Amino acid sequence: MLAEDSTLLREGLVRLLTEEGHEVPAAAADAAGLLRAVEAAPPDLVVVDIRMPPTHTDEGLRAAVEIRERWPGVGVLVLSQHLERHYAAQLLTAGAERIGYLLKDRVAQVEEFLDALERIHAGGAAIDPEVVRQLVLRSTHTDPLARLTPRERAVLEALAEGHTNAAIAEHLHLSLSAVEKSLGAVFDKLGLRHASGYNRRILAVLRYLES
Repeated sequence: MLAEDSTLLREGLVRLLTEEGHEVPAAAADAAGLLRAVEAAPPDLVVVDIRMPPTHTDEGLRAAVEIRERWPGVGVLVLSQHLERHYAAQLLTAGAERIGYLLKDRVAQVEEFLDALERIHAGGAAIDPEVVRQLVLRSTHTDPLARLTPRERAVLEALAEGHTNAAIAEHLHLSLSAVEKSLGAVFDKLGLRHASGYNRRILAVLRYLES
C-alpha cells in the first residue's frame, strides 16, 4: 500500500511496483486514507511519505509509527524529500526490523528501491546511506553541553554572565570549593583540559553562547 500526495509520484510508484510483480491494493493521497486501508486489510508492506496533507509536516511519520505499533507484522518504508534526522531517529527508536527510511531521490534508482522493499519484507531494515552517515556524524559530534549536570550548567550560565567564582558561590548558595569543582568538571566535559585557567573560562563561555 502507498501513501503519497503527489499524484505523479504515487501513480508512478503504483505502475513501477505492478510491473515488477507486486500487488498494490491501495494508493492513498493522505495518511488518514492509508490508515483506513491498512485497518481494512493489512498488507505486507506500506510506503509512505513523511509530509502529508493537511499540514504537510509529519502526518506520514505519525501514520508509520502507528502502523508499527498496531500492526507489527507490516513492513514500513518511509520516504522523505530531505534528510530529517529527528524524524529518522523517531522512527528507528522502536527497532530496526521491517523498517526503512529512504530519501526520495533513491526511488529513482529503481534497483536500490526494489532491493530496499525486499529487505524490509524479509524482516530487515533499509536505511538510506546518507541518513546513516548523518546520524553517525551527529552521534560522534554530540553537543558537549548536554553532558553537563544541572549544577554544572548553572555554574556555566553564571560564568557566562561574568561572575567571579566567589560571586557564583554566593549567587548559587554553594561553597567556593563546590564552584571550583563544578567548573573543573565543565572544563573537562567541554574538552578544555589543556588551556590555561583564564582562557578556559573564556572558551567555556563561548561554547555556552554558541549552544
